[in-house]
Amino acid sequence: MAKLIAILNVVAWSGFWSFGYLALTAGTEDPNQSTIAMLLAAGGAAIGLWAWLWLARHSEKIGYVKPANRVVKTDEEMV
Repeated sequence: MAKLIAILNVVAWSGFWSFGYLALTAGTEDPNQSTIAMLLAAGGAAIGLWAWLWLARHSEKIGYVKPANRVVKTDEEMV
């Protein structure tokens, strides 16, 4: 499953960069073209960010990387 998410991550970020470039360099004669490219770039960024965060959490969970140093708060500090 992790390999599939990693492939999805690469594809999503490549879609973000390619459609983002198309959205920025599209001509103004057809606004629909740049709108669709912008929506596809935003979708690629959202999926890429989700996949990257999933992979980071998964690698901490399986012990591939050292978990981040997080302070455990007590009940008194939560208030």
